[in-house]
Amino acid sequence: MASLKEVRSRIGSVNSTQQITKAMKMVAAAKLRRAQDNIIQMRPYAQKLSEMLGTVSAGADVASESPYKAVRPVERVLMIVITSDRGLCGAFNTNVLKAALTRISEQYAAQQSRGNVEIMAIGKKGAEAFARRGFTVNREFVDSFSKLSFANVRLAAESAMESFVAGRYDVIEVVYNEFKNVATQIVRTVQMLPIVSAAVTPTTTAASNVNYIFEPSEEEIIAELIPKSLKIQLYKAVLESNASEHGARMTAMDKATENAGELLKELRLVYNRTRQAAITKEILEIVGGAEALAK
Repeated sequence: MASLKEVRSRIGSVNSTQQITKAMKMVAAAKLRRAQDNIIQMRPYAQKLSEMLGTVSAGADVASESPYKAVRPVERVLMIVITSDRGLCGAFNTNVLKAALTRISEQYAAQQSRGNVEIMAIGKKGAEAFARRGFTVNREFVDSFSKLSFANVRLAAESAMESFVAGRYDVIEVVYNEFKNVATQIVRTVQMLPIVSAAVTPTTTAASNVNYIFEPSEEEIIAELIPKSLKIQLYKAVLESNASEHGARMTAMDKATENAGELLKELRLVYNRTRQAAITKEILEIVGGAEALAK
């Protein structure tokens, strides 16, 4: 049985840990509110921009000729993996890494065997994990979360887009956590480039039969909308991941605080039993000494 001093030391240590996890939960909750507001405001804009692009480009030959729609034999692949900079957020990073590795092994195993799969890491945890596994990692935008803004993410999107147009990559995909609620994050894998044509629906069919008057020209509008849409979609993915990270950390720290509370109960019970055993032992020694003196 552990001594009273050892049990007291463990109680103090667990109590300190509980205070830290409780503080981290409160910080994550405060950051989550801001991140959640940002993604809620971004979703309608990103969705409307995609709808606008689909409406304008429906049936347009100009859109089909865009360099961002160029379909080539898949030889070189870029995976944009969005993780966090810090840990202590449960399975948040693990789920993204697992999804990216599964996608590579199932879809791009041949390319990976030739060393033609490159990782653009947004978030330090992803960069470290893929570097350990021997992947070529582009760390240029790894610190995007330190100063999260559209300007920083736009640079990452432009770099990927320019590389695709130049033929350095044939496919670019994004793997990230989509924010659903505090306790739930959904891992998404979406193809960024080449642009996948929208499914034909009655709405798009009707739109393609309408004669639009373009001002300025149709070429200029589509040339402006496609790059902007790609940048907005990547920025939306980063905002989704940011909100998901804070939600996952808040949940993880809440669970850690509860576990610390349960452990404290057990340790206090052990402490009380140990102290009672020590008192009983001392009483027995005193009684035994008194009887020996009486004889």
